[in-house]
Amino acid sequence: MIKLGVLDQVYVSEGRTAEEGLQESTRLIQAVETLGYTRFWVSEHHGMQAIAFSSPEVLIAHLAAATSRIRVGSGGIMLPHYSAYKVAENFRLLEALHPGRIDLGLGRAPGGMPLSTRALQENKYVDVDQYPQQVLDLIGFLHEALPPGHRYERLLASPSVATAPEIWLLGSSGESARIAAELGTSYAFAEFFGTPGGQEAIRYYLQHFRPNPLLADRPRTMIATLAICAETEEEADRLAKSSDLLFLGIRTGKEMPYLPSVKTALDYPYSKVELLYIQEMRQRRVIGTPAQVKEQLLRLSEEYQAEEILLNSPIHDQEARIRSYELIAEAFGLKAS
Repeated sequence: MIKLGVLDQVYVSEGRTAEEGLQESTRLIQAVETLGYTRFWVSEHHGMQAIAFSSPEVLIAHLAAATSRIRVGSGGIMLPHYSAYKVAENFRLLEALHPGRIDLGLGRAPGGMPLSTRALQENKYVDVDQYPQQVLDLIGFLHEALPPGHRYERLLASPSVATAPEIWLLGSSGESARIAAELGTSYAFAEFFGTPGGQEAIRYYLQHFRPNPLLADRPRTMIATLAICAETEEEADRLAKSSDLLFLGIRTGKEMPYLPSVKTALDYPYSKVELLYIQEMRQRRVIGTPAQVKEQLLRLSEEYQAEEILLNSPIHDQEARIRSYELIAEAFGLKAS
């Protein structure tokens, strides 16, 4: 059976505050840990009103402290913005505080609009082509295994601890899969982005994987998808209206400052073109009853050869969101604690 985890982007829901969104994320991770989910990842986005945070490292520390067993990680850290050394320091500290529970997902994307990227990289030369070397440096710092002759060979990324976070390269393209295979890291594909070529990317990764002696000795695959579950099709469809309008705004350049309520989404005056956009986006969503959601997720796992799936469930009503995860856990027979 596939493993299931959670990807939480911590939306600010309409009528509520960022502080409340963060409290809801804490309550959610505690609920899904009890339900038997394997991981809980938080993303990195900058300058977006609808998202309650932009610093995964800080939020990971809080969420890990609020739980005891579930793995907590980044989905992901946008490494080109940062020093590999500083990222290693942050995540070694997290690993020291929560041994064996920290995941470090890494990405190349900017995680925001050009203005936020400019602010993050001010007075800094960034060459995204150096990303593979950044990843190698980061692995070396985390395992105290930089190669002989490396310019930072004797530099410690403190604290020195016996274990290291799991490293995953994240992507929505074949290039990320190529880098993950070459460097011997685990690989996660953002299926819910809707970018074509994901199955081919994972196939390439599996066929060309080179074991890294510092990491896992075999390839590991994961996808992230949007999933909304309810007792009836009608209710699942209704709950999904919020995310329909949210992602429509992102696609059309009319970004909303919050995750809209179902009422706001139902009252919105959609044009024919916008309805077509939503219909297209729905093709990449897993929405329905527990049996329907289970069937769709199992099909996705087979199509993508994915061992794990992270579920992103942007539902405005917090009780309905937790219930969605409960229903999926029951359908898959996850072991509740």
